[in-house]
Amino acid sequence: MSSRADLLASGVATLTAAGIEGAPRDARLLLRWASGLEAAAFSARLSDSSPADETARFAAAIALRAARRPVSQIVGGREFWGRRFAVSADVLDPRPETETLIAAALDGPRPEAVLDLGLGSGCILLTLLAEWPETIGMGVERSPAALALARANAEAHGVADRAQLLEGDWFAPVRGRFGLVVSNPPYIPEAEVEALDPEVRDWEPMGALAAGPDGLADYRTLAAGLDRALAPGGRAILEIGAGQENDVAAIFAEQGFRLHAAHPDLDGRPRALEFRRSEADFR
Repeated sequence: MSSRADLLASGVATLTAAGIEGAPRDARLLLRWASGLEAAAFSARLSDSSPADETARFAAAIALRAARRPVSQIVGGREFWGRRFAVSADVLDPRPETETLIAAALDGPRPEAVLDLGLGSGCILLTLLAEWPETIGMGVERSPAALALARANAEAHGVADRAQLLEGDWFAPVRGRFGLVVSNPPYIPEAEVEALDPEVRDWEPMGALAAGPDGLADYRTLAAGLDRALAPGGRAILEIGAGQENDVAAIFAEQGFRLHAAHPDLDGRPRALEFRRSEADFR
């Protein structure tokens, strides 16, 4: 029976040979997950022998990671804005840059209702509802599997009673107006898909990644439908890809929406664009 330290060294070697960047970090995360131990206990018991079931879980996890499956999908969850969200291959992995959108939303006035278009795991809408206990929300998602996962996350974070989660395509099932509309739509040009990291290209849902030849197809849909969903004086905040700020701003300007702010991510790149209807709404 091998010790955890021996297993960890073997896992690091396997992942390094597979070309995994950050192999020591990933191997340690996967072994701690396989052990079921908290961080402090895991560190204190590295020299202990690993039970057979733990060893088997770790071996299976290392094999999946060597095949470039994301760690979050292997362990079934990802931390986002201080909360853990269940994830699967049916949804995008919540990313740190998406927290830029959360920060931008929380920096403004609290709305009575939030609309999230392209819900995925629910990390955006459910985080905002958790941060704003008096706000209600609606989320729209076309994938039944993703919608089921978002509903489970809503229950886990205690906001299900304030979250109406609907199956549909963008604005199709939406009724009413919202003080805040948020979205992280697909924005990768189809020609760039093959160049994506295998963790993204091979394991995340392509329908949530690529959006036509220029990556802007879904922004056009969102801009065209926003007028009937955004309340007077409301805000719309959308995540964008690198270098898309001018094109997306122009698309929304054509529909009568002014770019109020371009919120940068930790790398200083515009990541979340905030739109408002007109100057008159905010005087």
